[in-house]
Amino acid sequence: MIGIRTMVTFVLGFLFWMTVAGTDARESEAVNVPESRILKAGAAASNVTPWLDEPIVGGWASPPGKYIHDELFARALVLDDGTTRVAIVVVDNLGLAREVCDLAKRWIREHTDIPEDHILIAATHTHSSISARPASVLKPDPQMSDYAMFVARRISDGVRCAVARLEPARIGWATVDVPEHLNNRRWFMKPGVRLLNPFGGEDKVRMNPPVGSPDLLEPAGPVDPQLAFISVQSRDGRPIALLANYSLHYVGGVGPGHISADYFGVFADRIQQLLGADRLDPPFVGMLSNGASGDVNNISFRQPRPAKKTYEQMRYVAYDLAQKVFDAHQTLQWHDWVPLGMRQREVVLTVRKPTPEQLKRAREILAGAPPLPERPHEEIYARRVIQQQEAPETIAVPLQAIRIGDLGIAAIPFEVFAEIGLEIREKSPFRPTFTISHANGSYGYLPTPRQHELGGYETWLGTCKVEEQASVKITAAILEMFQELRP
Repeated sequence: MIGIRTMVTFVLGFLFWMTVAGTDARESEAVNVPESRILKAGAAASNVTPWLDEPIVGGWASPPGKYIHDELFARALVLDDGTTRVAIVVVDNLGLAREVCDLAKRWIREHTDIPEDHILIAATHTHSSISARPASVLKPDPQMSDYAMFVARRISDGVRCAVARLEPARIGWATVDVPEHLNNRRWFMKPGVRLLNPFGGEDKVRMNPPVGSPDLLEPAGPVDPQLAFISVQSRDGRPIALLANYSLHYVGGVGPGHISADYFGVFADRIQQLLGADRLDPPFVGMLSNGASGDVNNISFRQPRPAKKTYEQMRYVAYDLAQKVFDAHQTLQWHDWVPLGMRQREVVLTVRKPTPEQLKRAREILAGAPPLPERPHEEIYARRVIQQQEAPETIAVPLQAIRIGDLGIAAIPFEVFAEIGLEIREKSPFRPTFTISHANGSYGYLPTPRQHELGGYETWLGTCKVEEQASVKITAAILEMFQELRP
């Protein structure tokens, strides 16, 4: 009996010890988990305002910049989950050459150890900045302009400052639909309206038709109404940064010869004010990226708006977006830690080439033949035809996918049509998902194959530089990367 009692006591004692030891181990692990799972965030803004008298790009003409209405910035957000670090930079520029982005990424990696494929650099597509890309985006240009070099350096500086400001943080995100500022700018017109293009053909749709025209039928595509945003705070609630995304081209309405960040810059300033984040140390950084807006703008085609003063419409749109973000911000669910992930892939696309007839006509124009009045912008497109002919047969374009907790971001170096962004969101395993366009390069418009069949400005050779199946290949690659990031 004594032996049995002793054995039972031993067994019970051993089991108790194992239970306590296991509990201690679990408690120790639980203590270590928050320590290893601390989300850190840092943000910074670098001034990239150009000097005056350089040509402003974004229209058919390029007038010199004569006045700085508001400063331009490269706004950077760096996130670190303890194992993965990513940087997102939004730059007030029409479109950045890949060479500019790659140079900035190399400098960032050298100074911060952030891998180059974990850095997203995107332009806002403001139409009131000077160029930071070469004349032909299809041919690498090692001789960047002084301004392009300056922008690359300032992007690098901004990310380095953001890294220096990394601190324990919490993060939240939300979306709200804001369709009222969006209009698809490609329209079907009534039968009998001829839509001539620079190559002697006729299109089925027209970009930016006359406002209020009785010949309007219906838009040729959808809009993407989602306004998405990510907000980052310190653990004690101090705003660090807010990154928003909206699928709207620039708004415009700037003064003649004015340099401006357009509504992207107004939003950044306004959301700072609404969040009570002015004059913080370190400074708060508001950011608005351009979504899938290649065929979307702010022009009300069916019902003309009354004339507005310079910058008035821009402020109206930006203030409304900021207010809607602020309202949604009040009910955010905050996370002290979320997993981060990022993938990058190069997709090879075929470069479009002119027909023998198009090439012959382009050479005649450049040799002095008078442009035909029935062919709009024939002389401009003659030069673009030659550029397409001289470009390589294929190009490799960088695509990125980012996971921030349950949120997904696609980064595409084109002016992405709204229906592409909508398809990516619908098929993405992450909720929400949004697309940042003009990211890591600038390769022109990205219509879908259906839109190519309709023609129009965005599909013209030289405006759209790559194969008609490009959007299909890009969408597939983005979705594959999202699946790789899926938990």
